[in-house]
Amino acid sequence: MPLDVVGTGFGRTGTNSLKIALEMLGFGPCHHMFEVRGRPEQVDFWAAAARGERSDWETAFQGFGSTVDWPSAYFWREIAAHYADAKVILSVRPTADWVKSIHATIHDSLKERASRPTEHLRAMGEMVYDIIERRTFDGRLADPAHAAAVFEAHQAEVKATIAPERLLVYDVVQGWEPLCRHLGVPVPDVPFPRTNSTEEFRARVAVRQTQG
Repeated sequence: MPLDVVGTGFGRTGTNSLKIALEMLGFGPCHHMFEVRGRPEQVDFWAAAARGERSDWETAFQGFGSTVDWPSAYFWREIAAHYADAKVILSVRPTADWVKSIHATIHDSLKERASRPTEHLRAMGEMVYDIIERRTFDGRLADPAHAAAVFEAHQAEVKATIAPERLLVYDVVQGWEPLCRHLGVPVPDVPFPRTNSTEEFRARVAVRQTQG
């Protein structure tokens, strides 16, 4: 089935909350970095895509109704063009908050990629390092000013590229209303999901380091 929603926002912009929300609204399953962890073939696909090898998006997203977060956010231009009828969501948050969050979570996690307990998780760590650290941030994710500049330039490029009627610039603190209005669906009578805080991220990584 084709993707109905393409998320272009970087990780740590509420992408897991957005993933859950999209699934609750009927646009699931939603592809997210979490989906890669349980699928070794996905690691190979995204690593090859980053090397510039031909990408079969239909195979990568088979069974999914939407996608958010990295690794797909790195390929947002290609994916949004391939799924030309899909709505696009640029998840955002205040830049200073995002820098603080990514340094406390993803950046710290990537430092430990070589010590992960299974070959699959080590390969995944290398793929993520390549796409995020090397290719997105030119090896300078640790530099707060550089990270902030890349984050803001990415948002500006998405806004300049995607037609306004197709794009929602969205902070998850806004809750259901703008999201449902953009997707043309009713607002659920349940709280908007809030998950994957820095503390939750670190706890999950700690478990992964010991159990795989």
